[in-house]
Amino acid sequence: MEKLAIFDIDYTITRKETLMEFFKYLVSKDIKNIKFLPRALYSGLMYGVKVYDEKRVKECFLKFIENIDEAELAKLTKSFYDEKISKILYKDAVDMIKKLKKEGYMVVLISASPEFYVKEFYAIKEVDLIIGTKFTFEGGKFIRKMDGNNCKGEEKVRRLNKVLKEKNIKVDFKNSYMFSDSLSDKPLLDLVGNPYLINYKKKHEIEILRWK
Repeated sequence: MEKLAIFDIDYTITRKETLMEFFKYLVSKDIKNIKFLPRALYSGLMYGVKVYDEKRVKECFLKFIENIDEAELAKLTKSFYDEKISKILYKDAVDMIKKLKKEGYMVVLISASPEFYVKEFYAIKEVDLIIGTKFTFEGGKFIRKMDGNNCKGEEKVRRLNKVLKEKNIKVDFKNSYMFSDSLSDKPLLDLVGNPYLINYKKKHEIEILRWK
């Protein structure tokens, strides 16, 4: 049976929230993209007052890449990882990934962030599997439509189990690890025998690690 080392991404292995960093990166590449900032702020406000759920917020926010060619988006996400994301990784997170991989664990990254760019974390050679929120492409173009549910909370457990079943992987969850900065991941934290909260600000029964 496989033992898993499961990691959330935003604020768990990165110091910043990656979707906003992606927007900022595209603005740095073309200042004209700044015109989408009011939309980003509006969608955030609507989420804050509980008018929009996270699915609608993301579909609204991603207007800045609507209709982009899939091949062009792939080039952008690679350069985004190389030029930006690779610079905001917690060293302690990368060290833990390498340590657990060396000990024989299957390393899984699972995030609510869009899979079209979190897949670039395969650049970390120890990573075996990446699961993120899926979006739709039609005719080779990106459209702002989520494919399925936002990959958060219980949905992370469902997506993980689905992929494991498809790959016919049997898991020893009792001896597996899960790392997250947020209790929104409690369904996954409860699934494993070794759960850890990363840089969590309040006291909690789950052990808290301070990563830099």
